[in-house]
Amino acid sequence: MTTISVKVEFSGGLELLFSNQRAHTVQLPAINSATSKEPNLQYLIEHLRDNLLKERVELFVENETVRPGILVLVNDTDWELEGEGEYVLKNNDEIVFISTLHGG
Repeated sequence: MTTISVKVEFSGGLELLFSNQRAHTVQLPAINSATSKEPNLQYLIEHLRDNLLKERVELFVENETVRPGILVLVNDTDWELEGEGEYVLKNNDEIVFISTLHGG
């Protein structure tokens, strides 16, 4: 099975939900078996939720996407400019999730 490698980073406190580890390299199938298409950012979010997230799902995902208050960057560009969850992942993409919500 062919895979793609995606670099994922969490900051702003999100790393605490992912074993207190900021950076991960995620291997994804080059073709999503459920859709027979290349994996997109939505697929990555679901993969992170199901495989790497260790606690408090509600702090990362809401209504099948990242919850409000989490900034997502695709290769240093706001994901809203890249099509949000529909962005098709490419080998060696860098995806950063930054929580902008802090207690105080």
